[in-house]
Order: sequence, then structure tokens, then C-alpha cells
Amino acid sequence: MAGLANNLLILILVLQNICLGFRSPLSVFKRYKDATRSLSSECFGSTRPVVSFGLSDFTLDIRMPGVTPKQSDTYLCMSVPLPVDDEAYVVDFKPHGSMDTVHHMLLFGCNEPSSNEDYWDCDEGICKDKSNILYAWARNAPPTRLPKGVGFRVGGETGSKFFVLQVHYGDISAFRDKHKDCSGVTLHLTHQKQPLIAGMYLMMSVNTVIPPGEKVVDADIACHYKRFPMHLFAYRVHTHRLGKVVSGYRVRNGQWTLIGRQSPQVPQAFYPVEHPVDVSYDDILAARCVFSGEGRTTETHIGGTANDEMCNFYIMYYMEAKHAVSYTTCTQNANPEMFRNIPQEANIPIPVKPDMLKMAHGHHEETKDTDKSSLQLSKGEEEEILDQNFHIEEAMEWPGLDLKLGQVSGLALDPENNLVIFHRGDHVWDENSFDSKFVYQQRGLGPIEQNTILVLNPSNAKLLRSTGRNLFYLPHGLSIDKDGNYWVTDVALHQVFKLGVDPKEPLLILGVALQPGSDSSHFCQPTDVAVDPVTGSIYVSDGYCNSRIIQFSPNGLYIMQWGEETSSGKAGPGQFRIPHSLALIPELSQLCVADRENGRIQCFRLETGEFIREIKHKSFGRELFAVSYSPGGLLFAVNGMPYPGESEPVQGFVMNFSTGEIIDSFIPLRKSFEMPHDIVASEDKTVFVGDVHARTVWKFASTEKMEHRSVKKAGIEVQEIKASETVIEARLKNNPESTDPMKKQEKQHLVRQASTGVSFVLITTLVIIPVVVLLAILLFIRWRKTAVYGADGEHKLDSNSGRILGRLRGKGGGGLNLGNFFASHKGYSRKGFDRLSTEGSDQEKDEDDGTDSEEEYSAPAPPQALSSS
Repeated sequence: MAGLANNLLILILVLQNICLGFRSPLSVFKRYKDATRSLSSECFGSTRPVVSFGLSDFTLDIRMPGVTPKQSDTYLCMSVPLPVDDEAYVVDFKPHGSMDTVHHMLLFGCNEPSSNEDYWDCDEGICKDKSNILYAWARNAPPTRLPKGVGFRVGGETGSKFFVLQVHYGDISAFRDKHKDCSGVTLHLTHQKQPLIAGMYLMMSVNTVIPPGEKVVDADIACHYKRFPMHLFAYRVHTHRLGKVVSGYRVRNGQWTLIGRQSPQVPQAFYPVEHPVDVSYDDILAARCVFSGEGRTTETHIGGTANDEMCNFYIMYYMEAKHAVSYTTCTQNANPEMFRNIPQEANIPIPVKPDMLKMAHGHHEETKDTDKSSLQLSKGEEEEILDQNFHIEEAMEWPGLDLKLGQVSGLALDPENNLVIFHRGDHVWDENSFDSKFVYQQRGLGPIEQNTILVLNPSNAKLLRSTGRNLFYLPHGLSIDKDGNYWVTDVALHQVFKLGVDPKEPLLILGVALQPGSDSSHFCQPTDVAVDPVTGSIYVSDGYCNSRIIQFSPNGLYIMQWGEETSSGKAGPGQFRIPHSLALIPELSQLCVADRENGRIQCFRLETGEFIREIKHKSFGRELFAVSYSPGGLLFAVNGMPYPGESEPVQGFVMNFSTGEIIDSFIPLRKSFEMPHDIVASEDKTVFVGDVHARTVWKFASTEKMEHRSVKKAGIEVQEIKASETVIEARLKNNPESTDPMKKQEKQHLVRQASTGVSFVLITTLVIIPVVVLLAILLFIRWRKTAVYGADGEHKLDSNSGRILGRLRGKGGGGLNLGNFFASHKGYSRKGFDRLSTEGSDQEKDEDDGTDSEEEYSAPAPPQALSSS
């Protein structure tokens, strides 16, 4: 029996060590919290440096640990490790400080801080390795929020492992009472992969001297840009007391484009770039700080004390992830002569409003999320972080399928987000429509007598207004500019039209009516139009019998063109076989083209027509009809019917624009796609598809209803996205959720811990089961022996084994439903099981000629004719 007891003791110790080997994913946060230094009780909000919410987001509080600077112009640093090992993205900053005590704060990212102390004098250094500036604050600046889909990459293999906070204490007279300072910043981080990576470009003067009494002194900085394109979305200026105005520009071909200008005496926040600015290879970035030496009796130099001066122009930018550079500096003036042409505004001081001065020099107050320093890619509501794990399905309540339409050729959304449909009424495109030279043959039918442009309520398909009667012969492409003007193409007329409020009189007509051609004033069956919201430039895809993209000025003057017909063999960059649909991505200054018969998407640079990349997937099949971009990084597309003998079904696609990866695909549940001809997606990811053969429009939406709530936690405001599942809603009806935001987040934290606990129980149970079986065998053998040697030993064995096995049974009580366990996790999806195949219901191509089922003329492409639409 002593041997049995020893065996059982060893088994228990082994089980204990095994169980301790499994840790909750949240243990990284717990370890971080347990290891956090003890902070002053005056540092409110720092007792919980890491707060997790949702399944992928958390906040990190970075504060000075209760310091009291001993002399003015003290620079103190402290470091905080990133509390996770894998890659994360900083998507929001909230400062905690007042200019009564703090001159400015800088947040750096690096892999090895200069010291391991709780805090240290920054004269010892900031980081031992290369450091990147992530954030800057001064003069009671309000919080800064990045655009959706944009984040500073940290952690993982290439990102920073530590944050270092530098605080400059200028005048320490505020510390006469010996209070402790806990200034700092709270970061909002997410594990959701961001398609666009943020970076910081710092322009600063290092050798400016301001003579005493001098009224105007200019400090100029300029550098040539020699990297991949970057897109500027925010700027910040910084000087000390003598600064009057700071301005930044992009200079391209002698043209100065304003990035931003601001008085450095107002709150030094990051302000949005009013008009998006892109910077390409060999552009020049230029900045000017204007100072006044009036009131000074000695020279003022660039330096780190409050009595010195600084000339800094910070630019926040984003780049595509594969080309991202996190930090760049410019400290020289590469071309002093160019500043003779700087716009006069750069030397005009900006009046400072009294309320801005009050904010800059008064006590710091918490600011709302509605503050104007919120950086957005587009105007409107606060935008949630891009979630690329969603699935879209047909909106079954959409009554638009019952509309009586002709061949639906184009779709668009107007500035009010209404759906606009362009259709052909009683006209059709068939083999009799054109001759061999692409001249329209059915002029005798006259223009379409029905209204060809319909404006619908996107929620209930109610007709709001209609127009376009007696204007068109064979409508094709439709787009709407930022001012609500309609841009349409007519393949019979070979023209492009701009229509305003009164479509009876077009505002602009490009091309010559009924005359096909390939020069700068003619089109040949143009397919689509896109208008740049920033520059007003017009881009036309031309078309069925030309293979080019043409750029026009806002007034319709020819500027340039690019593209050529696809040669034999594999299609190369810039080669087209029916450029059929256009999607303009203003944030990245790109134009993407659905290269229909080559079954791919090609993207080009707006300014030059330079090829950037191709997006092509086997599941596209041979034809890709239309493409649409949704702000925030999603690309939508629809393909064509498979050729005989091919298996790729006709369907819609959702792609990550940055990577080109297919996130989701979708098909309708009512009816079937026959020849989806155009697609348009709204900012809330609602998708409409128009089918030229089925003569209908489908609406698709996310399968999850996203409920947005503002939640205050640890002194910051975050946005929680709650998926309202029907079953959960039913269970909660009789148990209303507390309105206390703190309790709501605690519930989320407990739910996450509970799901992690399930994982722990599952693993532990799987380990224990074979041990229990082995133990039962040993007990059975021992029992058999005691049956021979006496009943006394049997009685004792039953007593001991009963207690041990009883405890094991007690731990395993209640059972574990694996189906519910997996279904309760966010990553689990029933996609692929619920959706039925409808390939068989689609109308097949004609086996004899291989043409599409749509009744449209086949545009010739020697030696065989291509299908057209």
C-alpha cells in the first residue's frame, strides 16, 4: 500500500505541473499588471495600465510614475513594454497633461530603452537603438484619432517592443507645492490587421539664429522625397514663444501644394490635412517657420530649453503595408532658391481666437470625442476600425427585385447615399445594334422614351425621382461626383455626359455623337467614368473597341491617355481587353480598372497612369465585369458566367485592397446572378449589384448587426462594436444590461476570461482522462490481488480510491458541449456549410459560339468575337 500511495502522489504532482503549464491568453496582461511598479496615489487612472475590451482591442496607460522635477527645463523619460508579443496597431492616442506643468511630451517606439529605471533623465538617452516618434503633444492639445484602417505597427517581428515617454518640464514654478506629476498618454491598440500603416515625417530646423529685436526671421527646410508614395492626413506645428506661423508644402514641378499652416501658439494638436495630399518619388517637401525677435536682448538659437526656439513641422502619413516606413526626418534646406516662390500666405501670421488661447494657456480639461482634431478620411460619423472578418449576404427584406427595369447597366450612390440606377428601358444591345465598324444601326428607334435614371431609397427601394427620358440610346456606365452630378456613358452615341440637376441640358459632353474613333476627341463604346474628388480630373475607360484610359481636365480638355490592346499570350501591365469598370481610390491616388476579358483588376497612379499592381484570382474565372471601392480598405467585384467546361461560378467578391486577398464571396438567395454588370458599395459596406440580363438589382449587407456604443474606461473613450445575435438578444430581454459603462466593460472582461477558462478545462480534461484510465487499471489489478490475500486490504483500497476518483468526477461534472464551445468563439464561422450551391440555376453560355447569354453585340477581337455588355 505504501507503493500505491507513492504512485498516487507522483501522479498528482505530475497533473499539477501539467495544469500549471497552461496559461490563459490574458495571463500576459495579468503578468504585466502584477509587475507594474507602485505608483503614487496622486496618479489617478494609472492603477490599471492595461485594460482589455472586446476580443482584439486593449488600452495601455503610459504615465510618469509620480515625479517632481527639481529644476526648470528638465527632460524626464520612462518606458513601458508592449504587453503582447504578437503584432499590434496603435489606432488612438489620448493625452493626460496640462501646460501649467508640462511644456511638451513625445512618445517614441523602440526595442531597447536607455534605462531600466522607473524613470530617468533623458540626457542619458532615450533608446539604445533606433527610435521612432509616434506622437507629440504640447499646449493643452486635444486627443488625436487616426483614420479608420490606419495604425502605427508595433510588436511582432519588426515593430517596436517598448514605448518611451519623454516629458519636458519647462517652468517648474508649478511644483512649489512638491506635488507629484503623472502626465502621459493612453493608447488604444488593436490586433486587427490594418491595411494602411501610419508613419511620422519630421521636418525641423537645426541652425536657425534669431537676432534680438528682428521683426521677421524665416527658418526654411526642404528635402527631396526618394521613397514609395505616401499619403498625408495630419500635421502638427511646434515652436516656442517667438513662433508666429509654420507652414508646410509639397512642391511638384514648381507647383506649391499646401499641406497645412497653423499658429504655434494655439493647442499643438495634429490637425487634419484639409485636402488629401500624396507625395511621390522626387517631390520636394518644404516648410517655413516665421519668428520674431522683438522683445529679446540676445540672440535666440535652436535648442531644448524653453528660452531657446524650435522649428518643427510634423507630418502624419500612411503607406501601403508592404512599403511602409515608420519614421523619416528632414533637417536641411536642399534648395534655398526655391523659397523665393513660396506662397505669400507662409509669411502671414494667423490670428489666434481668444477661446483657443484660453485652451492653450488655461487648465487642461477632458475633451469629447467630437473634437475637431479627430482625423478622418472622409467627413461624417465616427468611423469604426476596419473589420475584415465579416460576411455579407443578400438583404432578404429588400423589395428592389420587384422593380420593372430594362437592362441594368450602371449603379452609383449619390451624396445622400441614395441608390441611382442607369438602365436601358425598352432598348437592348444585340447582334443588330452595330455594324463591323461599330456604328450604331438602330437610330430609327429613336432615344429611349422611358426615364433611364432612377433614384431609390436604399432601405425600401421607394422611387424618389427619375429622369433621363429621350436622351440615350444604349446606356452603360454611371458615376456620381462629390457635387451630385451624374456622369454617364452611352455606347451607341460613343459619348460621355455630365448631367446636373436639370438633365435636359447636359453640363458637359465628351465625344462626337454616333461617331466611333480612337483619337483625343472620339470614343469607341466608352464603358465607365470616374471623377477625382480632389482635383476634379475626369477618367474615362474606352472601351469595347479601344483599349485605353483617358484623362481630361475638369473642363473636359484632353490631358493624356494610357493603355494598349492585349497582345497574344499573357496580358501585360497596362494592356486591356475591354476596360469595363472604374474604381477611384482617392486616399491612395489610385484608379483601379476591371479588365473584363483578362479577368483581372489593374491599378494605376492617378497623376501619371503608372501601373502599380494587378489583382487576379483563379476564382474570378475568365471575366471580371465590375469593381467598386469602399473607404477604409475594401474592394468589391463581380465576375462573369463561366465558359463551357469551366467551374468558377458567377459571384461577388470582397477583397482587402492592401493585400488583394479575397475576404469573402457572395451570391443571391432570391433568383440567381445571370450577368452581374455593375457593383457599388457604401461606406457602411452595404453592396448593390445590378444584373444586365436578369434586369434586377440585389442588395447585400453584413450578416451581423453592428451596434455602436461609447464606453468610458480608465479615463478614455473607446468605441465598442457589439454583434447583436438573435439568440443572445432573446436571452437578455428579461435581464436588462446595466447602463453603467464600467460594469459593461467588466462583463466583457469576465466573458473573455470565461471563454479562456473553457479552453483550460478542455485541455485539462483531455490530459486527465488517460491518467484516470491508467489509475483504474492499477486499482483493478490491486483489487484482484486483494481478492486472494484478504478482505481487509480490499476495504482500505476502496476507501482511498473512492475519495480520489470522486474528486476527479467532481471536477468533470456538468459536461462540455464542443459544438457550443467552438460556435461561441469569434473566429468560428458556419460559412461554407449554410450556403447552398446555385450554380445549376444559372443560365449557361451557348455551347456553339461560347458567347455570353446577355443580348449584346460581340465586340470583335481577331480572330474570334468577344462577348460584350
